[in-house]
Amino acid sequence: MDLKTLITTDRDILGGQPVFTGTRVPVESLFDHLEAGVSLDEFLDEFPTVSKIQAVAVLETAKLLNA
Repeated sequence: MDLKTLITTDRDILGGQPVFTGTRVPVESLFDHLEAGVSLDEFLDEFPTVSKIQAVAVLETAKLLNA
């Protein structure tokens, strides 16, 4: 998946904060939850509009960018 298809930035959605495409869930929420010790499955349960494919793809992309 291409990062541009995973994440949307729109001034009219949460003031332009990057969100998972098709949702109003900030990408930052995923990282905040994981840093707090919340599992990926728990995050997905809390934010059902985010698919596991989206979340994993964002994490893999972040890993590549930080390598």
